[in-house]
Amino acid sequence: MTVLDERSRYLRGLIIDALEGGGRGHVGSALSLVEIVRVLYDDVLRVRPDQPDWTDRDRFILSKGHGCLGLYVLLADKGFFPKEELLRQCKAGALLGGHPETHIPGVEASTGALGHGLNIGIGMALAARMQKRPSRVFVVLGDGELNEGSVWEGLMCAAKHKLSNLVVMVDSNKMQSYGRVEEVMDLGPLPVKFAAFGCAVREVDGHDVQALREVFAGLPADGDKPTAIICHTVKGKGISFCENDATWHHKASFKAELAGKMRAALETI
Repeated sequence: MTVLDERSRYLRGLIIDALEGGGRGHVGSALSLVEIVRVLYDDVLRVRPDQPDWTDRDRFILSKGHGCLGLYVLLADKGFFPKEELLRQCKAGALLGGHPETHIPGVEASTGALGHGLNIGIGMALAARMQKRPSRVFVVLGDGELNEGSVWEGLMCAAKHKLSNLVVMVDSNKMQSYGRVEEVMDLGPLPVKFAAFGCAVREVDGHDVQALREVFAGLPADGDKPTAIICHTVKGKGISFCENDATWHHKASFKAELAGKMRAALETI
């Protein structure tokens, strides 16, 4: 079991604050991808919070848009928008909604309808290649999202165009909204499938910060292929009573008492 460090606990604390402030939100999906997004924004992505539309920036797309709180806390932490906005998420007139939208500083694509984010990213990667720009494109998919055929169609396109500036990460928490992936739609061995669709494949513990850094430091994994990184994660990671439990996919009513229990559980790690 990967032990969470102080920064990972801090970011999860911001997620709990946002859930309490907004009174609702996707829980397990946000908690499972914290380290992936953390390492990207801390160590990998070439972005400028004070100039979010910088032409040569790297692009990050959260295709599994329901995990947006995991992205929002990093964007706020990096200064794309004030942290106070986290406490208003999902409120009427708020900047932040239940899925990412492009009016939010730092968000590259409006996502939520699963199976679309990768293909948007492929278009961005292809455009950067044609324009001879240094931009790289990073896309996070959910493993339940892989049920969508459009994901595999997109991978064929990315392989055909040899998009080595494209990195596809799977938040492989083995769960989806209403059960375990193997029970809903068994995907079998993901590394074999991604390799068959033309990707250079890597696997990593998606909560091990140093292991993630090492994988990203080795990009591109192949100069003629897109890279696929299978990140093995735990849905609800960091809150013991939320882990591997599909009932924590989303909570429509989130009270202060529940937030307190989550903070107490987080402090015991």
